[in-house]
Amino acid sequence: MVDIPSDFRRALREQHLELEPDELERLARYLDLLYEANATTNLTAVRDPREAWNRHLLDSLSLLPLIRSVGARRVLDLGSGGGLPGIPLAVTMPDIEFMLLEATGKKAAFLESTARELGLDNVVVLDERAETIGEPGCVHRGGWDLVTARAVGAMNVLLELSIPLLVEGGVLLAIKGERAGAELEVASEALRVLKCRVVERRRTPTGTIVVVEKTDRTPPDYPRRPGEPKRQPIGGRG
Repeated sequence: MVDIPSDFRRALREQHLELEPDELERLARYLDLLYEANATTNLTAVRDPREAWNRHLLDSLSLLPLIRSVGARRVLDLGSGGGLPGIPLAVTMPDIEFMLLEATGKKAAFLESTARELGLDNVVVLDERAETIGEPGCVHRGGWDLVTARAVGAMNVLLELSIPLLVEGGVLLAIKGERAGAELEVASEALRVLKCRVVERRRTPTGTIVVVEKTDRTPPDYPRRPGEPKRQPIGGRG
């Protein structure tokens, strides 16, 4: 029997999220693997694995209702790192195709081994930069129904990395913290330039989900070269 914190179970009920016993077992195994690998690779700053049930897993699973409402079939998790939110979502949504995009080789290797260990046939890992796969002519540009992102950087930077990857009408779900409002103010120019709009800001027990819809084709000049969006963000720094 998996030892699952009672506050996590309570939070699931409060958020009307229902998980099957085997899904809970796989999520527990995922945390085991995450903390085993964290001894040699920097994957999480949360030291207590029991805290990770809420701070990592609940935070990731808060996206479930939005993904279902959009009806996405193909989801790209940008800057997946240790697999958040991509792996918990893939565990609980086996009928959806997930690609975990991670440019750091050691982290990408962890994601690949973890997906195999958990039997996640709906997961593919790509060791590449978002600027590269978002270039005009790349198969991934304009190819994804939905992009998820957690702790990937300021909103104006994230928009340039993610919006080119979406189909027109596709959606970015960005998990943000207390600075979500301030980041969006700075990102107003990026929203205009990249042809997208904020649809919703949804508060959750662990943060704020910013929902952004792509409204038109991305201009061919974006994304810029690798590293450029972070060095010189559209609209300046917040």
